[in-house]
Amino acid sequence: MEEMDYNLLFRWFVGLNADEEVWDATTFTKNRDRLLEADVAKEFLARVVEQARAKGLTSDEHFTVDGTLLEAWASLKSFRRKDEKPPLPPDDPGNPTVNFRGEKRSNDTHESKTDPEARLARKGEGKEAKLSYSGNLLVENRNGLIVDAEVFQANGTAERDAALIMLEQIPGTKAATVGGDKGFDTQGFVKQCRRMRVTPHVAQNHARRGASAIDGRTTRHAGYAISQRKRKRIEECFGWLKTIALLRKVRHRGVCKVHWIFTLACAAYNLVRMRNLSAAITTV
Repeated sequence: MEEMDYNLLFRWFVGLNADEEVWDATTFTKNRDRLLEADVAKEFLARVVEQARAKGLTSDEHFTVDGTLLEAWASLKSFRRKDEKPPLPPDDPGNPTVNFRGEKRSNDTHESKTDPEARLARKGEGKEAKLSYSGNLLVENRNGLIVDAEVFQANGTAERDAALIMLEQIPGTKAATVGGDKGFDTQGFVKQCRRMRVTPHVAQNHARRGASAIDGRTTRHAGYAISQRKRKRIEECFGWLKTIALLRKVRHRGVCKVHWIFTLACAAYNLVRMRNLSAAITTV
């Protein structure tokens, strides 16, 4: 709202004249609720993807899935026991002193008092655990455009669950392939993909107990190696979303609102990518 009050570019974008009174901040809150209820962000991303498909910029057969952790707008100090009694008045209301050394904390027994839907998670062994959400993408392999996006609570199966939901929504009747990292090499995920006529080109995880769900019948084909090479493009999407779109630490609370802003950012990424692709084609 401060930007709107003095930045002429912001005024032009929303259709306000230079001498018109700026809206009250609550106007945006009410409009955001309307956008959430109508799922406008999802529809906006779908329209952008349809434009890219009409221009021949997307693949209808070859995709990649992956997920990343989006740090929640809540501190570890807010991660308290669910059955905790009302605490005494803090020594500093703005930044109270909290000592949780030696205390075993988990999502089963604790929750954030600031954002109850955030979950304590870490990306890998040795990494710091933070209150987070799981942001997931379905990317086509031709030019690395985002086809679909989902935000789940961060848990051990969020990436695979979100991937299956997004794969079910792939348009068309052609058989497809999907690339992924070792985290997707599970019997359940591979079986579900094959049921949907999607060939799982996921990396083999030989360190997992038992044999890999991906065998030589899949890895012998040249397409498997291509999918493994192309799947790295999805990291470019995550990098842009976290840096340029400022989603490394989200500023919304709750799965619904985080999903809304994450999806809008994905549509913005596609628009920038499509502009660059069109410029490259024109130059050639």
